Amino acid sequence: MKKIFTLFLGLLGFTSIAQNLPVTFKNGQTSVDVLVGGKPFTSYFFPGQDVLKKAVLFPLISAQGTTITRGYPMAPRAGERVDHPHHVGMWLNYEDVNGFDYWNNSTNIVASLQNHKMGTIVHSSIVKQDAKSGTLVVSADWIDNDGKGQKVLQEKTTYIFSGTADSRTVDRITTLTAVADQVLFKDVKDGMFAIRVARQLEIPSNKPDVFTDAHGVETKVPVMDNTGVNGDYLSSEGVKGEAVWSTRAKWMNLHGEMDNHFISVTIFDHPSNVSYPSYWHARGYGLFAVNPLGAKVFSNGKDERNLTLKKGESVTFRYRTLISDRLNTKEELDKIQSDFANSK
Repeated sequence: MKKIFTLFLGLLGFTSIAQNLPVTFKNGQTSVDVLVGGKPFTSYFFPGQDVLKKAVLFPLISAQGTTITRGYPMAPRAGERVDHPHHVGMWLNYEDVNGFDYWNNSTNIVASLQNHKMGTIVHSSIVKQDAKSGTLVVSADWIDNDGKGQKVLQEKTTYIFSGTADSRTVDRITTLTAVADQVLFKDVKDGMFAIRVARQLEIPSNKPDVFTDAHGVETKVPVMDNTGVNGDYLSSEGVKGEAVWSTRAKWMNLHGEMDNHFISVTIFDHPSNVSYPSYWHARGYGLFAVNPLGAKVFSNGKDERNLTLKKGESVTFRYRTLISDRLNTKEELDKIQSDFANSK
């Protein structure tokens, strides 16, 4: 009965009191922990390229304490998938920048990837912390040749964290500035802003899959026990389930049930982003990504979005992520999208 009542309230759009809770930061040697209302929300995690080939937010925890991200490979949990070890928490990178792959790079690279040209994103500094506004500003360098070569891009990312009694929100605003004479983001499938979600939020599947990257490297995703797996997608355009992959939308919602209550995870695109409304690289096996630069693959060759920056030029990507301990209505999400679209 409680579960039905919760669903009823969610469908009607009723919420708990939407009072913003205080945000605090705790600094560690390789992380900045983010607490909302005194409860852990996430950590900006930068353990170094011997552990991770980029900085990430990991894990992501709902207001009620439910971890919505996959644990593997940093903190494995029983029953999880162990494919794509480069899918960690929440991140932003890209598969082909001047011919180097920043997406698939991992310390767990398999033999078939040994000759793959990899790039690494190296955390450089914490620029600013402001608990009052929930703001964390960081910088990083995109370096080719697996972090041993030339600096290609300089990254400045602003995170804005907030939360209420039943929600957590993080805005990510990332500006990439060309350091090399020319930087080409080739139109490819794997990118750009992404979350790898917990097993329960995957879409149940009874068949194995094989996914191939732009270099022809295959990753096999086997059939697994679907007990407790109940995720589903809904786009701003009304598309549902696996069919959302390669479609365009202003926002994408993933919802399901974890820890005996509903969970809703929504990523919002911003009108200032390239290709708005973006193409979505959202898979049933747990990869929840938006890729504004993968038009050729997603449109079956009808569209192409290669992006070139000359030295000193910049591009900015803005995304908002909402994690709710209930179901959100389309009307609610449309309103949040409108508010985000009008933000600077």
